[in-house]
Amino acid sequence: MIKAGIIGSTGYAGQELVRLLLQHPDARIVWYGSRSYIDQKYSDVYKNMFRLADDRCLEENMDSLCQEADVIFTATPQGLCASLVNEKILSSTKIIDLSADFRIKDVKVYEQWYGITHKSPQYIEEAVYGLCEINREKIRGARLVANPGCYTTCSILTLYPLVKEKLVNPHSIIIDAKSGTSGAGRGAKVPNLFCEVNENMKAYGVTTHRHTPEIEEQLGYAAGEPLALNFTPHLVPMNRGILATAYADLMPGVQEADVQEAYEKHYGKEYFIRLLGAGGCPETRWVEGSNFVDIGFRTDKRTNRIVAMGAIDNLVKGAAGQAVQNMNLLFGLPEQTGLQLVPLFP
Repeated sequence: MIKAGIIGSTGYAGQELVRLLLQHPDARIVWYGSRSYIDQKYSDVYKNMFRLADDRCLEENMDSLCQEADVIFTATPQGLCASLVNEKILSSTKIIDLSADFRIKDVKVYEQWYGITHKSPQYIEEAVYGLCEINREKIRGARLVANPGCYTTCSILTLYPLVKEKLVNPHSIIIDAKSGTSGAGRGAKVPNLFCEVNENMKAYGVTTHRHTPEIEEQLGYAAGEPLALNFTPHLVPMNRGILATAYADLMPGVQEADVQEAYEKHYGKEYFIRLLGAGGCPETRWVEGSNFVDIGFRTDKRTNRIVAMGAIDNLVKGAAGQAVQNMNLLFGLPEQTGLQLVPLFP
């Protein structure tokens, strides 16, 4: 039985981790960490956990937790995990960090986009980017896993086969993405109030969103060269879900069948990626509450461009579900263990 500790268990991603781990056949939660609700019952913070998780919330003490847990999930704001991790902790347990602290390999890029000083840059190179469908072999032997962001998971998986197989010009990529409000976290913020979000749709972080360098770095590895792209996120009035629509110029001579072949080559045997094929348009409602990624595409002969689309639940595949998938890899379990979740509808 894997003993799991969660630092930041009372945020949205943390609560989703609790929901998934409670039904995981090979894991047990030993630590509900929280900065805001110390000594309160977890089920008093989230009433849906009544009689399911009545343990009391504990302080966010990684030094103590590493002696009790086989794996620690840090579902915390940027900077916290980097300020806590050290060699003693990494020698005692495994860490799956849901923040951005170890996702970007260039510390200067991280500090530029996030506006904070990295507290443990010595572990950046060691950290494995936890996108399971692409990096699973590296993940298996890791001590520190950088769980990808929600927008990045959807965007990278949607585009990866096209870039890897050189079917598109990687310097022509434009990503237009929409997210539900839970992607912004549980903290009280005026832009996320009901009256601000309801009956409204808006772009934000235009040219400055912090997931941009993460997407560029990972797709750059696939392309074999650095690249720059346009990424524009939008907030839509729903609780969960991300829909990423990506545009790129097709390379000369690329046909629709070549695109389909590339997706099948990379994802045909992937349990969590559902290929909708040419003409398939993913919808967030068909992945809600699940760890699935739905991907479809259309080619436009008139403009010689491709429109590739991906949909995920931002709290599951975009955060907690992917973290559990990473845990399964770390401990030699089938990746779908505890994650065979039928999407919720309606």
